[in-house]
Amino acid sequence: MSSAVVVEAPGEHRVVAHEPAAPGPGAARVRVHAVGICGSDREVYQGNRPEGYVRYPLTPGHEWSGVVDAVGEGVPESLLGRKVVGEGFRNCQVCDRCHAGETTLCTAGYEETGFTQPGAMAATLTLPARLLHVLPDDADLTAAALLEPAACIAAAAIKAQALPGERVAVVGTGTLGMFAVQFLAAGSPSELLVVGSRDERAALSRQFGATDFRLRGDELPDDFDVVIETAGSASAARTAASLLRRGGRLVLTGIPAAGAEGLDPTDLVVRQLEVRTVFGAAPDAWAHAVRVFGAGLLDPLPLVTHEVPLERFAEAIELVGAGDPKVGKVLLRP
Repeated sequence: MSSAVVVEAPGEHRVVAHEPAAPGPGAARVRVHAVGICGSDREVYQGNRPEGYVRYPLTPGHEWSGVVDAVGEGVPESLLGRKVVGEGFRNCQVCDRCHAGETTLCTAGYEETGFTQPGAMAATLTLPARLLHVLPDDADLTAAALLEPAACIAAAAIKAQALPGERVAVVGTGTLGMFAVQFLAAGSPSELLVVGSRDERAALSRQFGATDFRLRGDELPDDFDVVIETAGSASAARTAASLLRRGGRLVLTGIPAAGAEGLDPTDLVVRQLEVRTVFGAAPDAWAHAVRVFGAGLLDPLPLVTHEVPLERFAEAIELVGAGDPKVGKVLLRP
């Protein structure tokens, strides 16, 4: 009997029987292999996700991998049996931002798999086939379940435009930070510094290509060309800006709490810093992440520390929020 997680309301969930539905026109059904739990899934469960960005009752799950097992009318049958990942944002495709390829800025409003639409914490997931990205036949589907956060960092890497030989840095050592290290390392920087709040990711950072690891309280340089911030706090953003040379490029991917004391506009202007931001991943970033993964330049598996069955959803959510340094990415296996 296949099952699905349903969060009825904040703090309330059930594991229910799941009946795979036939995909409608333009849609595909994916047999879910694995689904990652992210901090935003905790927000959904605890009820502190901003209004308008969640709709209950809900099957969560926006980081996933699987195999296409059914397609609807108008969808190429060549997708059947293919290993896939998929974009979460359900963009309208007809507004000016969508036509520009900036689907995460769709003006028709916010709709996303696992937040306002049924997600992947179920035996199957049905979604518009246009959102799928096909993986190589020999892809490791457990590793591929992490390609959603990788795509967000691919978006940051595209915006950072780090050139070979530049000095680059990453602030934050979570899943996003470790992907940022790998993307930047693939571009042959002369130096790659990682700055974290705890040192248990120092060895992994070096394994992924970092040339130096420092703690936030350490003495830090101020002459880097490019910094990607992934920690999601206002203080991390300030640390990231402080690492840059005049005219350096900063890409922010973390979302700090509202109202926090952030970057100093005077400093940004006087030092002529270039600041870019990322929220989600547009199709070009997804395609880039899948390509880099297929080329063997991304290794998500060392980030996975726990794999648990779907039925242990509540336990998995607790693991993610416990603050235990030994807990990395937690995957649910339907």
